[in-house]
Amino acid sequence: MTAREPKIPGPDHPITIETTGVRVVASVGPHIVADTTRALTLREAGYPPVQYIPLDDVAQTLLAPSATQTYCPYKGNASYYNIALAEGGPADAVWYYSEPYAAVADIAGHVAFYTDRVEVVVGT
Repeated sequence: MTAREPKIPGPDHPITIETTGVRVVASVGPHIVADTTRALTLREAGYPPVQYIPLDDVAQTLLAPSATQTYCPYKGNASYYNIALAEGGPADAVWYYSEPYAAVADIAGHVAFYTDRVEVVVGT
């Protein structure tokens, strides 16, 4: 993807990132994909909060790179993983920003999960 001019979060499109402070577990059926007490909660404008989990706390053997890429003017270029299970797993269920824009730099090294494909439980 080509580099674009980032938009800066502000009153019309606020973004905040804070430590979640409790355990966060992501799973697909009986498979634990991530388990952490180091998650970050990103709140963006009117969207639901998103848990960003350190990649070190993810079962990386279950992640298969996807060719999918998207762009967010506030966060940058996103890449995706499929969840690879023996019985098949959800495609493009995990995203990350390898070089997030400065306003959201804290999410570097973290991944997030689509909650319609992966169960994410906060405060287990």
